[in-house]
Amino acid sequence: MSQILIGEILACLMFVGVIGVLLIGFPVAFSLAGTALIFGLVGWLLGVYDPSNYGSLIGRYIGLMTSETLVAVPLFVFMGVMLERSGIAERLLLTMGKLFGNLRGGLGISVIIVGAMLAASTGVVGATVVTMGLISLPAMLRAGYDPKLASGVICASGTLGQIIPPSTVLIFMGDMLSGINAQVQMEKGNFAPEPVSVGALFAGALVPGFLLVGLYLAWVIFKAVTDPKSAPATPVPAAEKKDLAREVMVALVPPLVLIIAVLGSILAGIATPTEAASVGSVGAMILAVANRKFGLAILRQAVISTATITSMVFIILFGAAVFSIVFRMMGGDNLVHEFLSNMPGGAVGATIIVMLIMFLLGFILDTFEIIFIVIPITAPVLLALGVDPIWLGVAVGVNLQTSFLTPPFGFALFYLRGVAPPRVTTGMIYRGVLPFVFLQMIGLALLFAFPGLITWLPRLIYN
Repeated sequence: MSQILIGEILACLMFVGVIGVLLIGFPVAFSLAGTALIFGLVGWLLGVYDPSNYGSLIGRYIGLMTSETLVAVPLFVFMGVMLERSGIAERLLLTMGKLFGNLRGGLGISVIIVGAMLAASTGVVGATVVTMGLISLPAMLRAGYDPKLASGVICASGTLGQIIPPSTVLIFMGDMLSGINAQVQMEKGNFAPEPVSVGALFAGALVPGFLLVGLYLAWVIFKAVTDPKSAPATPVPAAEKKDLAREVMVALVPPLVLIIAVLGSILAGIATPTEAASVGSVGAMILAVANRKFGLAILRQAVISTATITSMVFIILFGAAVFSIVFRMMGGDNLVHEFLSNMPGGAVGATIIVMLIMFLLGFILDTFEIIFIVIPITAPVLLALGVDPIWLGVAVGVNLQTSFLTPPFGFALFYLRGVAPPRVTTGMIYRGVLPFVFLQMIGLALLFAFPGLITWLPRLIYN
């Protein structure tokens, strides 16, 4: 048996092995690095892997820790946590519920709109689903909503943070795709490739994000028309209508201004994502002060939560770096290249296969774990086949969002199950989210059929 074949077999076994270790329940970062080290040792003993390759990890780690782009991650996380702890989300939901209360399905519409706004201000899926579940689910049940519809609306709108900027997933994706695309283009002889920036990914994600919001709203309106009992109106008492306009201004305008300032400055080229994130963090603290929910205790909680989330993500990234080096150096990248290049349908067929693999991995792995493992392995092949890097990054985000919603393993379902009252059964949550999974698949199919939905706005802005 040739050395090349032995290396490729070990690379395949390593990929399967790390999935098995994760299913047992070992911590992700240590599973990635530990499995890679074990197979690296086996490869060294069989003469198909050189341990000196680990030397490149030092430069890679230093590059990650000093990356100006990735500094935006803890800043955006802090911004989202601060907005969550300051009561902004609760005030938004209550006010929007009053605004649309006289309409059948109005409360569901309010939840989707607020979910989109929270996604544009937090970028953290788990926190959004839990917050929406704690605040809006009891209100929807008291109003007489079908528990299935209420559960589906909350899960779907809560996962919008996966795709609507400033998604932390898109920040990491932009950083990875930028380097991968530059390497692929240089191998093709293009020594001045168009850069792939986080700002371009943000711009590319806007239209798909609004498309999904529109599909969600259309479903709620359809249910309200065809099955009025499932989404009844919640009329606002006359006494509360007097100050409604002022309440809407106070609750809606400040976070909206913050969102426009942060995303607008990035898309307009006025600020980098890191600079905009720092402004957003300060703005979130100002909103907390204005809402009378700012203090040392709140600040301490926000800082600890930010440090915990950021540390978790970066240690997974470090573990994935070890995995990636061993996988590539044992010939795994050549195996992936041959497999995807020989797929029927060319670039489209290869992309569908990669999307399917990511979708299935979304049942057992977190988003960051998936992109840190799969993107470095598959993106070079897809980009070499001609897939647009901006399209790929955004489409992966929508695909993983769909996986987050899909029963029985979707993470969003578990987040909601943890805060839902006993009368809302797991079966109700599963059945309620299925229509939204179907809507997600329609959205993903539209992105395949009309790639311009993603690439049009980045080209318009950055050309």
